[in-house]
Amino acid sequence: MAKILFAFALLLPAAASLYGQGCIIARSNGEAGGPESQGGYLSDGEWDFGISYRHQFSFRHFVGPTEQVYRMQQGTEVMNKINLMNYTVAYQATPRFGITADIPVLLASRRSNNSAYTTTSQGIGDTSFVATGWLWDPRENTRGNIQFGIGASFPTGKDNVSNVVDAFDGKGPRTIVDDYSIQPGTGGYGIVFTWNSYKNIPGNQLYFSGSYLATPQNHSNVLRSATASAQPLTAYNSISDEYLMEAGVAHPVHKVHGLTALFGLRDEGVPARDLFGDSLGFRRPGFAISLEPGVEYYHNGNIFTIQIARAIYRDRTRSVPDVMLGTHGDAAFADWVWLASWQFRYKPDRHTHMPADRSSATKQTSSHS
Repeated sequence: MAKILFAFALLLPAAASLYGQGCIIARSNGEAGGPESQGGYLSDGEWDFGISYRHQFSFRHFVGPTEQVYRMQQGTEVMNKINLMNYTVAYQATPRFGITADIPVLLASRRSNNSAYTTTSQGIGDTSFVATGWLWDPRENTRGNIQFGIGASFPTGKDNVSNVVDAFDGKGPRTIVDDYSIQPGTGGYGIVFTWNSYKNIPGNQLYFSGSYLATPQNHSNVLRSATASAQPLTAYNSISDEYLMEAGVAHPVHKVHGLTALFGLRDEGVPARDLFGDSLGFRRPGFAISLEPGVEYYHNGNIFTIQIARAIYRDRTRSVPDVMLGTHGDAAFADWVWLASWQFRYKPDRHTHMPADRSSATKQTSSHS
């Protein structure tokens, strides 16, 4: 039976970073499941080219796990629209070790429902490079394996995009810096950790994958606004860690050759405290847990994946400045995240390709918005 490749757009920083949910951040598309559909593991010398797309519309405000329903009733909700493309290239140097490069492109907008203007941003995000390795030799383990990756992200994306706006308040047009939730870049370097595991069981494949972006820097040097300087703890945007985890099951549809049904859970967000360094500056920490059904279709080296994530639990946690100041900011989350990807494997010598085992199936508003 066919193994699956769960939607893959390596969760790598900036507008390539993870991008969790709405005002919190939403910069990634997904992680890989097991070896690719009917293609098995990449063999040495093979290439994998991928394009993935993510769309979400965030508008529901939460403080902790409690929704601020009154925001929509009063028409004061902040709405974020995120469109993210990730372009990835992976090269398998040996049967066990490879490297992946990721370039994200972001198009986003942000508007308060009672505002006279909309802010927008677009551009390349932070590029990333990750070295990966299978724990066990793929040539001897075709029914289950674990892959780890470590790499770096580079601040190639702008974190100071601004718009000239007119609030029609008699003050005329003025320049404002975009909210950090729609900035293409993070403003700093990052360390990327990834993991990708699968286990074949009769008729199905279980998968557990994820990524964590650790950011050693404290905060950026971009002043959020002229009035933000009144509170030094949150005057500048925090360069925050981000993460994403996915787990689920893949089941081949026997009546349609190459088609696999996917169902899993997705957990993504921004922690309040970073893995390294201080955690000051302005951030909206929190997370969203979603149900994530989808389908994947493999044909002649092409892999097409479509997934829809439906949020079932959202929580805007307290940041370090929140705790120090005795406050608890809010954040806007999305109900849905729409994901699609296309991948193509280039095999310079198809005769050396390692076959897959087919004996069993085989991937934020008030003052804090």
